[in-house]
Amino acid sequence: MRTLSPRHAYVLVASVIGLGLFASATPSPLYETYRELWDFSPVVLTLVYATYAFGVLTALLLAGSVSDAVGRRPVLLVALGTLMVTTVLFMLADSVAWLFVARGLQGLATGLALAAAAAALLDLHPRRDPAGVGLTNGVASSAGIGLGALVASALVQLAPAPRVLPYAVLLVLFAIAFAGALRMPEPVAAPSGLRLRPQRPSVPPAVRRPFLLASLGVISSWSIGGLFLALGPALSASVFDSTSHLVDGIGIFLLAGAGSISTLAFGRSTPWAGTAGGSLALAAGLLMISLAASTESGAWLVAGATLGGLGFGVAFLGALRNLSAAIPDEHRAAVMSAFYIVAYLSLSLPAILAGVLVTPVGLQSTFEILAAVIAAIALLLAFEAWRTRPRREPAIVSAELG
Repeated sequence: MRTLSPRHAYVLVASVIGLGLFASATPSPLYETYRELWDFSPVVLTLVYATYAFGVLTALLLAGSVSDAVGRRPVLLVALGTLMVTTVLFMLADSVAWLFVARGLQGLATGLALAAAAAALLDLHPRRDPAGVGLTNGVASSAGIGLGALVASALVQLAPAPRVLPYAVLLVLFAIAFAGALRMPEPVAAPSGLRLRPQRPSVPPAVRRPFLLASLGVISSWSIGGLFLALGPALSASVFDSTSHLVDGIGIFLLAGAGSISTLAFGRSTPWAGTAGGSLALAAGLLMISLAASTESGAWLVAGATLGGLGFGVAFLGALRNLSAAIPDEHRAAVMSAFYIVAYLSLSLPAILAGVLVTPVGLQSTFEILAAVIAAIALLLAFEAWRTRPRREPAIVSAELG
């Protein structure tokens, strides 16, 4: 079988990152349908999402660095094959128990795929350019979430068999990616044996400062994504007074779409400036979204999701570029696993908290509380990026006195 060129393999692993996040957003438009069909509470829905997050974190903690040992290609093949199985489970689901099984297995496979693919990006980049890798990772991540929500919403709203067709599309996409991974060159020079054991997230001392900044960046940016995945459809339905699934997904799509655009537009800006400026825009966007929740204004929601998404993309990219440049080759998968542990905690905890809070305190108060916390983290990141920015050495002017 003909082996893919490094350039085509690079595109493949970037698409795996986007496809993993595309799949994570696909069930969101169907949750209300599942609730009506099987009559379960919002708390159960929150637990279904928590099962997915727990699966991702378990995979990252147990096997996050396994691709450093056995190679990127075998891990991607196992992960993509498992993700194909999960799409079949979703299509066959006839009770909430099936959702728990499918979401948990999807989380395990996604954790494996993201860690291996993110490490492979640096392996396969033609110039081993951390800035280029960070740009690719940022665009793939935000585009995956946005397109996953948009495509699933459109299929649920407009196409027949809404509980089957979105997952059939996913199955085809995963099958294409699996076929590509079969032909992918192995970038790990000397793979060793497989050893699965629980491990602490590993961050070498030299990487801890950029890892802290990257963590703050992913906490602030992915937290708003988690908040929108949990409550975005309900907020859109409220402010636009609509029952359309397409309208329900507009907030998630605007947020992620604006993130992709800003990542491309400001991909080569100075990392500290992008991180600081993006974080300020993210905080301002959250303020607008809170106003949308309190005033039921569609205009504030569109403006806030767009501005927040622009900030989300730039802040995430700036922090990730700093981290990618600092990771030693031998610790690449381990550090990226630790990074994705922070990322998925940031994506899942706000969604879980939102599901717990929305019933006792209401949609408006839940948005205001969580948006205030995320905005505070974004402002802290902006300050830290400005404080630790590279400084030019002052010119030393000497004059001879005579």
